[in-house]
Amino acid sequence: MAMEPQYLDALVVGAGFGGIYQLKKLVDQGLNVKGIDMADDVGGTWYWNRYPGAMSDTMSFLYRYSWDHEDLISYPWSHHYLQGPEILAYLNHIVKKYDLRKHFQFKTELLSAQWNDEERRWFVTLSSQEVLKVKYLVTGLGLLSKTNFPAFPGLENFKGELYHTARWPKNTDLKGKRVGVIGNGSTGVQLITAIAKAEEVKQLLSFQRNPQYSVPSGNGPVPIEQRKHLNETYEQAWEQAKNSLFAYGFDEELNRPVASVSSEERERIFEESWQQGNGFRFMFWTFSDITVNEEANIAASDFIKNKIRKTVKDPEKARKLCPTEWYARRPLCDGGYYEQFNRENVDIIDIKNNPIVELTSEGIKTTDGKLYELDVIICATGFDAVDGNYTRIAIQGRNGETLKDHWSKTGPTSYLGISVPKFPNLFMISGPNGPFSNLPPAIECHVDIISDLIARAEKSDLPKAVNGTNGHLYVHTNDIGVAESANGIVEALPEAEQEWTALCDELSSKSLFRRIDSWIFGKNVPGKKATTMFYFAGLGPYRKTVREILDDDLRGFKRF
Repeated sequence: MAMEPQYLDALVVGAGFGGIYQLKKLVDQGLNVKGIDMADDVGGTWYWNRYPGAMSDTMSFLYRYSWDHEDLISYPWSHHYLQGPEILAYLNHIVKKYDLRKHFQFKTELLSAQWNDEERRWFVTLSSQEVLKVKYLVTGLGLLSKTNFPAFPGLENFKGELYHTARWPKNTDLKGKRVGVIGNGSTGVQLITAIAKAEEVKQLLSFQRNPQYSVPSGNGPVPIEQRKHLNETYEQAWEQAKNSLFAYGFDEELNRPVASVSSEERERIFEESWQQGNGFRFMFWTFSDITVNEEANIAASDFIKNKIRKTVKDPEKARKLCPTEWYARRPLCDGGYYEQFNRENVDIIDIKNNPIVELTSEGIKTTDGKLYELDVIICATGFDAVDGNYTRIAIQGRNGETLKDHWSKTGPTSYLGISVPKFPNLFMISGPNGPFSNLPPAIECHVDIISDLIARAEKSDLPKAVNGTNGHLYVHTNDIGVAESANGIVEALPEAEQEWTALCDELSSKSLFRRIDSWIFGKNVPGKKATTMFYFAGLGPYRKTVREILDDDLRGFKRF
């Protein structure tokens, strides 16, 4: 017997940073809201990514929500960076503090969503066999959530343990085992460092396609005096972060090209950044043109490669670990990655020159005929980023067009990273062409915009958006002006999506990032169309642009 449809004002899909905050905002706005997640509990990315060494490379004081000042100054954290379990504990803390768990339904997956023009609602089916009719569908599916599992021949033949870092099983024991790690991006670097440091594995082989540029993280205990000062100046710290390019807690260098200083001064600046730590700091605090000027990029990459050669004692290992491409991937940092290759039981297998041809029952075989016998194979191969979780779900807008259909020719597009034409009242947290920055502040910005759009759709007597404290976008019912009647539906205009897509493409056109086969442009997934998937001007400029759009009577949106 079919279940009776349940009517809701809003459904929030996802229980990570975005879903938790979005659910809270809409509950606070008085809406009847449900949140769902296919996981057993809250956490989003941090629920699934429990591999050894998982950590944020954003400073601890910014890897959280900004809107609860009391919580900012009272919640404990001891080191400059948060480990995965600490982030998960923090999100559980927020859910408990604001009594949000009662609004969430776990072990529940969104199977399909279809817009119904007659009822002006989304008809949603869930894996729990429930059918929902919702006014607003808000997706917090995560930029990095759909696993990119490599399609090597013979995967089913391997007799050992086969894992993906984004689905890490509990109580995994690597002690005394021969372990192979495929992939050496941010996750691979963290994983390899943690496993090697533990000194438990018999052998650790890094199957490496593209060597990475990584700098020290600079992690360590936060002095009591530093935390005290931060607590006293937290509002200013957040104001600086939200108005900077990447919200990493430092002022990016905007006016100092590499060629403007002597070679001695250049080395001094690079060394100072190296000692302070953090990949984003090294790329964007040192000089203004590392990502757009070839000579500047070479200077930065040569500095890092020299550090690798000095750190790694075996010349052949050092050669394999030195990158050969532009320094133009997502900036990485580590807690002693290169040092681990000085261990006799840790080595690199070059799979760019000798690709993996198959997995056998015993291990990994490469094109040169070598078989690497392993007990455990770990795929640190990342994600089908940004749009991967959207195109696997049948989300149908007007006229039966799915998001997958909409993006089939051009790749993933949107207006502001939030809304897509022909998909009314569908709002994406961190959708395609949102800001390239530290994620929690960017997510928070998106949730504030979405909540504002929903508030306008709900109430015809609301005025235009104005700035609130800490840069939030609020709508007030006072005498500063009245917006047009919205009648409950907000939808991006096709020309707005086209203009925003063109702007994002233009902003990335001169970046050396475009010359690298990276997930940032969708180039890490075989068969996926390479396209611009971020607003490269950064978070501060994005927020300024959005404020102007909202203050201009929701320019680029139609309401009806």
